[in-house]
Amino acid sequence: MTLDRKMHRMGEKARAAAHALALTPTSQKNAALLAAANAIDGARAEILKCNADEIAEAKDLSAAFIDRMKLDNARLDGIVSGLKTVAGLDDPVGKEISSWARPNGLHFTRVRTPIGVIAVIYESRPNVTVDAAALAMKAGNAVILRGGSECIKTAELLARLFKTGLQEAGIDENAVQFVDTPDREAVGLLLSGLGGGVDLVIPRGGKSLVKRVQDEARVAVLAHLDGLCHVYLDHDADLEKAAAITVNSKMRRTGVCGAAETLLIDRERLVDLWPPVADALAKAGCELRGDDYICALDESVAPAREEDFDTEYLAPILSVAAVDNVDGAIRHIARHGSAHTDSIVTENEETARRFLAEVDSAIVLHNASTQFADGGEFGFGAEIGIATGRLHARGPVGLEELTTFKTIIRGSGQTRP
Repeated sequence: MTLDRKMHRMGEKARAAAHALALTPTSQKNAALLAAANAIDGARAEILKCNADEIAEAKDLSAAFIDRMKLDNARLDGIVSGLKTVAGLDDPVGKEISSWARPNGLHFTRVRTPIGVIAVIYESRPNVTVDAAALAMKAGNAVILRGGSECIKTAELLARLFKTGLQEAGIDENAVQFVDTPDREAVGLLLSGLGGGVDLVIPRGGKSLVKRVQDEARVAVLAHLDGLCHVYLDHDADLEKAAAITVNSKMRRTGVCGAAETLLIDRERLVDLWPPVADALAKAGCELRGDDYICALDESVAPAREEDFDTEYLAPILSVAAVDNVDGAIRHIARHGSAHTDSIVTENEETARRFLAEVDSAIVLHNASTQFADGGEFGFGAEIGIATGRLHARGPVGLEELTTFKTIIRGSGQTRP
């Protein structure tokens, strides 16, 4: 069978599975999730060995990329826990969003429905396999998964284990399908829509992947762009919170999209805020690149270039700039940010209110780390990605974000004049 025919056949199977899944009871979907959790939990040794072998074969990849590829027992705990959490969440399918009546006696009800068939194209993170499968299936969608070539064996194994959960619960295993070839032509075929077999494409990866998807897709795209995240230390920032939040935002995991890449500091607080924050960052192993104000205050800091403020390092590197109060911070974020996640540290509630209202990002925080930009931290159990656009969904893409809606109209014989 040619790749073209194989991929179109996947689309046909997914469409049929999606039709059945849209009508599947919540209890049956939850049973599949719990069975998948048990299957993955029971195959830890096999998963970790497969993953370790792929990491050993990886060459010329950055430390951040390897970190995203790597699975260990703690991360497997998170995968298993995520499946159980998703099983415990309310099923969005059929949920009433709103209702109203018209003077002519017609009654309108708007309810959530599955999107249909979703293709998820991702790089390096094998956990996305399970997150995407769990969320798509619980929201009544079939999903076609295409993982990155560097971690394709681990991802395929996780997909196979998830499908055992579907089988045990009596759900069509074609509700979750994995593209087992690294051939890039498979991506192009997915982006074509497989002759009506795919309704939505979600890319999760680097700039080149996202650009290709946006340029070539013939179906709707829910995109996740760069994580150019900022922490702003305001004039009224608490020193202890400023240091703790900055270090955690940057250094907890440097390779995730919610990691801070730029630190902004109110110019009037530079003298007292910078030394302890810089010391805490240096002790954590972070390289600092500062603007003229920062370099004048601290000769040990390397000068930042303009492009540094537009760079998603995904590494222990942080660009730093002094700004004129919250107005300067908002302007800087509007110019350099990617509408992903930005945080203000301040004890001034009015300043915080302005920042939260005027920074147009998918996630904005007050006195909290940018690393909370994660579906699990939102209580979603998992996420497929963080949407940074302005249509349909923004922030972590969970169950509700994987549904659309329809309007049901009930009448008693009305005809339109």
